[in-house]
Amino acid sequence: MTIETRSLPILERAVNTLAEGYKHLPEFEPQFDAAAIQEVLIQAAERMWDNYPYPHPMYAGQMLKPPHPVARLAYMMATWINPNNHALDGGKASSAMEKEAVEEIARMFGWSDHLGHLTGGGTLANLEALWVANQLHPGKTIVASQQAHYTHSRICGVLQIPFEAVAVDDRARMDVSALEEKLKEGNIGTVVVTLGTTGVGSVDPLPAILELKARYGFRIHIDSAYGGYYALVKSLPEYVVNAYAAIKAADSIVIDPHKHGLQPYGCGCVLFKDPEVGRFYKHDSPYTYFSSSELHLGEISLECSRAGASAVALWSTMRLFPLVEDGEFANGLASCRNAAVELHRRLSADARFVTPLEPDLDIVIWAPKARTTSAMSERSEATFKAAEERHLYLATFSFPSRLIKLCYPEIEVDTEYTTCVRSALMKPEHSDWLARIWDVLDQVENDLSMR
Repeated sequence: MTIETRSLPILERAVNTLAEGYKHLPEFEPQFDAAAIQEVLIQAAERMWDNYPYPHPMYAGQMLKPPHPVARLAYMMATWINPNNHALDGGKASSAMEKEAVEEIARMFGWSDHLGHLTGGGTLANLEALWVANQLHPGKTIVASQQAHYTHSRICGVLQIPFEAVAVDDRARMDVSALEEKLKEGNIGTVVVTLGTTGVGSVDPLPAILELKARYGFRIHIDSAYGGYYALVKSLPEYVVNAYAAIKAADSIVIDPHKHGLQPYGCGCVLFKDPEVGRFYKHDSPYTYFSSSELHLGEISLECSRAGASAVALWSTMRLFPLVEDGEFANGLASCRNAAVELHRRLSADARFVTPLEPDLDIVIWAPKARTTSAMSERSEATFKAAEERHLYLATFSFPSRLIKLCYPEIEVDTEYTTCVRSALMKPEHSDWLARIWDVLDQVENDLSMR
């Protein structure tokens, strides 16, 4: 692959501009051994060869979307100052940029009044949301679908909150009837609604869940760490569009700018509809919050030190790519979705493959057809390895065999789960590279069929 380097002169100019803001200070330049640093960095670069080529379009496996150059450069530029967005004393300018960026994300979901901030990632963001949920409904159960991210059950274990998983329907979405049966027991405080799941990209039926909320009075937390930015895309299935349109009725939302938001790791975001939940965060730190009576972000966060560089990178990216429908950013997401739809179309039209789900967003799962689910699992693992040998990088995923049986009754189920091949087509370039990706899949399947 080719590593992008054309942006390096832009970084030098930006850092020189940054330095201009401090020229009033006495001259000072840190001393370091440039030759020794270069030697170590070259060694580190060579060690980094032992990675999959995540930025390249032939990498279509896990959720590893490369940061945009503007985000990369802004992050690096900010590290020359290395602000800490816990308090204004450590990150005055970057805290203001964080607030502006978070406000724009909230507006994307239809919220003007809110409380929110960036986090180190989706896990911390979800932890804060579930922690607040438990403060409001202490001891009550939190539920999420069987396809929800495992972080919810783990967080509930850490926070000692009761947790239960809800069965999914034939589209791998939360089963509304199964949810209502649990609600009738009267001890559910929060329902985690996933838009979409990190396994298969399924989007839970939020409008129907909101109808249940009107009857049973629980909180709704939206985990859209992966799929949240698709709120800007209208060329989705109608039920998916309707789910995103209903987000503004939720109580809290999580989104990860380091997934589809073009940011480096780690950059998550948590939003609360009711700003009054900030009272649960209240604490005293007189040596930290002494320079300003203005709100310090550490006063509404469970994390303490947080990289201000993440806020600078996100703010810069959103200046270049505003969060608007039909804008360049939204159109890039639509290209990812188009690539997934086209790959699914080719797989579904080919009798050699099993495609148990149409993609809601940009994740596609499939398996080579076989007589039994165990044989399908073996073929999927073989596909994963053979594709990598041809420099196509995919992933695998354990999918409930019963859902495969619903689509393909002739297949014998001899395992609870079936290993499928999984592709996260998260780069806009995947649309242009799909023909090449398909050629590799075709060659792999032909070779495996001859064994």
